[in-house]
This record gives sequence, C-alpha cells and structure tokens, in this order.
Amino acid sequence: MEKRWNIKPQPDLSERQLFAKKYNIDPVLAQLLMQRGISEDEVKTFFHSDPIRNMHNPLLMKDMQEAVDRIIKARDCHERILVYGDYDVDGTTAVSLVYQYLTRYINEEYLDYYIPDRYNEGYGISFKGIDYAKANGVSLVIALDCGIKAVEKVRYASQLGIDFIICDHHMPGEELPHAVACLDPKRSDCSYPDKNLSGCGVGFKLMQALCRLTNGNENELLEYLDLLVVSIASDIVPMIGENRILAHHGLKRLNSQPSVGLKAIIDVSVKRGDSPADAMDISISDIVFKIGPRINAVGRLHTGKEAVDLLICQDEAKAVELAKGMGNTNEERKELDRSITEEAKQMIESDERLKNRRSTVIFNPTWHKGVIGIVASRMTEDYYRPTIILTESNGLATGSARSVEGFDLYKAIDSCSDLLENFGGHMYAAGLTMKKENVEKFSERFEAYVSENILPEQLVPQIDVDAEIPLAMITEDFYEQIERLEPFGPCNMKPVFMTRGVCSYSNPNGQSSKGTKPVGADNRHLKLEIIDRTDRKSKSGIAFGLGSYYEKIKDGQPFDICYTIEKNVFRGQTSLQLMVRDIHLNADGSGGDEQKKTLVSKV
Repeated sequence: MEKRWNIKPQPDLSERQLFAKKYNIDPVLAQLLMQRGISEDEVKTFFHSDPIRNMHNPLLMKDMQEAVDRIIKARDCHERILVYGDYDVDGTTAVSLVYQYLTRYINEEYLDYYIPDRYNEGYGISFKGIDYAKANGVSLVIALDCGIKAVEKVRYASQLGIDFIICDHHMPGEELPHAVACLDPKRSDCSYPDKNLSGCGVGFKLMQALCRLTNGNENELLEYLDLLVVSIASDIVPMIGENRILAHHGLKRLNSQPSVGLKAIIDVSVKRGDSPADAMDISISDIVFKIGPRINAVGRLHTGKEAVDLLICQDEAKAVELAKGMGNTNEERKELDRSITEEAKQMIESDERLKNRRSTVIFNPTWHKGVIGIVASRMTEDYYRPTIILTESNGLATGSARSVEGFDLYKAIDSCSDLLENFGGHMYAAGLTMKKENVEKFSERFEAYVSENILPEQLVPQIDVDAEIPLAMITEDFYEQIERLEPFGPCNMKPVFMTRGVCSYSNPNGQSSKGTKPVGADNRHLKLEIIDRTDRKSKSGIAFGLGSYYEKIKDGQPFDICYTIEKNVFRGQTSLQLMVRDIHLNADGSGGDEQKKTLVSKV
C-alpha cells in the first residue's frame, strides 16, 4: 500500500542553532525537541526528571481528598476493601500496584482483588462483581481503569451499602456515577494538569496521595514503577509529561530490580542477547510486543485474575510456572488471531460492496471475543480505514473498533449511539455492544458518517518524517544524542529520518550489490546495504515487507528511504542499523518526483 511521507514543519534555522548551542546538543536533536514542543525552560526536566519532585501534587485531582479520607476510614474501621480492575494490561497492573501498596497500610485479611470475566461480565464494573463484594463483606470498592460511566452499577452497589472510589482515565459521560470519589483527569471539572495518565497511573496518584496524607515515605512508591511502565507502554498513552517521567524511571526499575512476577515474564519472553556480552536492556518496544501481549492473553482467553496472581507473586518458582502458562496462552491467542484475521479478509475480498467502502464493519457470531480487538487493529493496518469487528456474546453483538490517523472514531460511533446498548473508548479505539438485529443498520449509518466526514488523505497511511539527513550523519555520537529522547511513545515517537538518492552498494567490478537481497519467507523482506553521495562507506538496513523492491533497486538505481535508527549488539560488538519504513523510487533516476515523495504539512 502506497504511503504518504509527511515532513514535519522545520523550526527556524537560527532558533535551532541557538537552542543547540545553549544546551550543547546536536542541531538535529535541538530540532527534534522543538518539533515536540519542548521549550527551553522544559529541557532540563525533560532530560533530568525526578520521579517524585517533578510530578504534580496528586491532591490537585478532583475528589482526591475524599478518596483518601474514605480509605483511611476503611482502614481505621477494619472494613473489607476490594481492589477491582479491568482485564487488560492497564487494569491488571493497576490492581497489582494498588493491592500491593495497600498491604503496607492494611492487613491483607481486609483486602481482596477482583477482575471481571470478559465473557460472563464484560468490560468494567459488573453486577456480578458487586454481588461478589457483597457476599464477601466488602464495603469499599476501588475500581481501576474502569467505572467512569458505571452510573447504574454504582447506584446498585450503593443500595447494598457498598461505596466506590473510581480511578479511570476514559472520557466520562454526561452523568458521573454517584461514588465517594471519581478520579479521572479527563473530567471537565478536574484541574489536574496532566490529562494523559493511564488507568494504572491514576491508581498510582491515589496511592501517592494516601502516602502523602499519612506521612508515608513516597520513595516506597518507586518500587512499583516497573508495573506502571508496563501499563504506560501497553496502553499506548502519550509519552509526555508525567507518563514520560514515570516510564523513564519504570524502565530503570524493570531492568535493575523487577518484581518477581515481571522478572518471570521477562525471562520466558524477552531475548536479551545471544551471549552475556550481547545483553540489552528491556525497552518500551519489548513491553509493547512481548510482555504486554502475554499479560493481555490470559484476560482474552481465560481470566485476567491469572495475570494479577502472577504480578503480585513473591515465590520465584511459582512465578516461573505461571509465566510459562501465560506464554502457552499467548501462543493459543496468536493462532486464533491469525485464523480470524484471515476469515475477516476473505469476507471483505469476496464482497465488492464491503471492499469499496470507506469503513469496515463485519460480524461473525462464532469469532472469539478475546481477540477481535487485535483483529480490528490488523484489518485497519491492511485496509487503512475505520474498522469495527463484531462477534456474539450473551446474545448481543459486541466488538472492538480502531481508527486511522486523524479520524475521531468515538464521534463516529456516538453518531449511531441510538442503535447501541453501550459503548466507550476514545478517538482511536473503542468497544461497543448492540442488538444483533441492529448490526446492518449500524453498519450503514457508520459508513455514511465516515464517508461524509473522513478526508481522502486520511485513507492513505502516513509516515511522519522528522528530518532529512545524509547517511554520513549516522554515527555512534549522533545515535547517542537521539537516545536521550527515550522513552519513545505517542507524542514522543522514535525519530523518523529521510535520505534521498541512496543506492545499493556495488563492488568495483559492477557486480550485483553487496549485501542487498530479499530475505524471509517468500522473500517478503529486504536486507539493504546502501550508500549516498555523502558517505561512500555503506550503511546496513532492513526493510520489512518491502522485498518486492529488490528487482527495482538491485542494479544501483537511486531511491529515497525513510527510516529509524536502531542499535544491534552481536558478540559484544555494537553497530547501527537502519529500520527502513518505506521506499520511494525516483521518477527520473536522479532524485526527484517531489510531489510524490512528500506531503509537507502546513500546520
């Protein structure tokens, strides 16, 4: 699929040079900071943040005082507390963090935790969960990563004499639940400065406030930052503000002193290197693609409680056993994901009406509910349009939705809300439930809204390019400057560079290019060895999914690339490698169909 290259607005040259000189950094790094909106006043904190001193006062969050007062009352009166959370990574890490920290203040006999079943209860607070609380003598529930729309459920709990503290980060509805406290920085009446916390992050702020108001040692909170960084990375929240501070120090904790449970997951899932000399630190990417999916898998196919059982486990042998079981569940999840994705593609390809739409809405009552969110993401990548995948659960059509860059999925679904039983989410991802007889009508209404509101360019995948650089600039020193921007994530993505007019490296005898060749199953990928006019020393790269370009570039024809820069460690030797995101062939072989290569942002 052809991609647009969007060159980000370039800062004024003189301002960039002054910025670079003031902080003794590479001009390109100065440019990247300016593009990310980092002012000169913020640079010091951006690079040297303290996980306690540089965070906002948790008491700035609406209802925080009431939440802490209620926990202290429960402790003093020996009430039973239930820590309740969603079944995904954010929810299970939040429950693990809050449950473990509360054991410092409250005897474990007064604490319990609960994760709803995806199939019998669905997302968020459930009547079954409230009945469990009542049956077990619970009078206070702390709900994490869910609850901000649970008006009826919280009313039901109140009738049973059960109070709720809600810690959520999703968009509230018009009416808030009648809880003791609704902690959600996205509340319109909440003045908390950082609106981008994960659900686990809101739970962390509650524990920080509890610690502060009971004269505890806030440094004890740092022991749980490994859980928090797993939440931040897996829930794809913006990697700016407090999230960036917490993720930075969370990665340090994850690499130096992870909890017993997380260490077990790491040991069975993350390849740290072929030898001790090749060992590399756990990265945000490792969390997103290796650790997070394993935690999610048990909630998708079994029960999220298994994830909490492992994350709070203190027995190393038991933790390894649980982690291996989690790995097996993840393999089962992968197979379901592959088969359902293929079935979904066949449904579209066999129906011209579906194929030519600007949105995808497909329903199959036999699909496994636990993986349809993943399938929705894959279908969005393949067809690049707003996508909803539905299956049947408890007699209703229920599903997951994913969007494309710049299109507000939540508004599109909200426009059809009269056809829905419930829905929730945000701009790029959502969940929804409807009566089966409404699926066809919903599909038509959703398609009509998308067709009317989506821009043509939003239906073409876009790669944002930070800067154009020559290959000669790619050195160890340059890479070390780029590393200072870590951790990467939304709003602080790994820099993407562009280099024009590169060629496959050829030896002096003019034979086929050294090292450039298709690799992988069906030659789908491309191993590159390239040079440009600035550097006759070749650079190595890998282009996943771009093996078809081999015949077009193997004989030295110039082409343009956009890429990120990665570090490889092999047998103790470090080298840099270009991870090529896309290739554009030069129209005339000399450097230039500018209009085809780039769409320059005017914003």
